[in-house]
Amino acid sequence: MFAVIKTGGKQYKVKEGDILRVEKLNANEGDTVELETLMISDENGNIQVGNLGKKVIAKVLKHGKGEKIIVFKYMPKKHWQRKKGHRQWFTEIKIEKIES
Repeated sequence: MFAVIKTGGKQYKVKEGDILRVEKLNANEGDTVELETLMISDENGNIQVGNLGKKVIAKVLKHGKGEKIIVFKYMPKKHWQRKKGHRQWFTEIKIEKIES
């Protein structure tokens, strides 16, 4: 049994027990969140496509920042360069239940 969920502008294929890092959610650690489904497959292999009111329940494990990404820009022969770093916020969630 698996489901396709949408959060943070991205889609994820999940099953019960999966741990994901998604874009930062507005929830505290230990809270449960409900995520919208785009597709659900049950034990028999039947597939339901579309938002049919089904939910995926996940537990928030932690918040944090990802790896640093270096953004380096330069103009050759002009002696101009700029170096920036970026660390994206994330929320780590565990899929607890897929309601089908």
